[in-house]
Amino acid sequence: KTRERDFTILRKDFEEGGEQRYYVYFSAPNDVRRTTFMAWKNPDDDDSRWIYVPSLDLVKPLSANDKKSSFVGSDFAYEDVSGRHWSDDTHTFVAEEVLGDWTTWKIESVPNEKDYFVKKISWIDQASRLVVREEYFDKKDKQLKVFEVMEITDVQGIPTATQRKMTTPKKENFTVISFTDPKYDVGISEDIFSERYLKSPPSEYIN
Repeated sequence: KTRERDFTILRKDFEEGGEQRYYVYFSAPNDVRRTTFMAWKNPDDDDSRWIYVPSLDLVKPLSANDKKSSFVGSDFAYEDVSGRHWSDDTHTFVAEEVLGDWTTWKIESVPNEKDYFVKKISWIDQASRLVVREEYFDKKDKQLKVFEVMEITDVQGIPTATQRKMTTPKKENFTVISFTDPKYDVGISEDIFSERYLKSPPSEYIN
């Protein structure tokens, strides 16, 4: 059984390693059309997340506990979409390792506070500096989920993970996100990341 979702992601970085804002608008199918997700990432404080539910005409703030919830029924969680800040975990270098076509650094990360996983192993491609694989484990050392980059594309001189996969081994489910026509430096204004645009998407970026 396969389900498909069409969406647009807008992201604004205010400075390298600093504040970020995300805006995700779903255009199809009808059961999720006009649903909008927004996240404000603050490197010095907790992230803020909201979702607009058009059937209820309701903007709902998402609590910190919601970050592990399924993102519109996919194997990705809300936190997977907007990202997890590096300072939330303690990291240990494990080894250099060849993973497929990539020469990687293998890193073990343990949450600084109680979380839905107790350990994460990451493989970071040395050439692009992109995370190309992550494995999340529970306290019994069983895999909770596995993240994989399936394709890296050069976009305006920037290595970009244009196809990503998340697998939930226990459920034997997986979700693939494919990005088409990505662009950088398009001049997104800060006011787009507000409640007003949760209900009325910016027409200059969303058809």
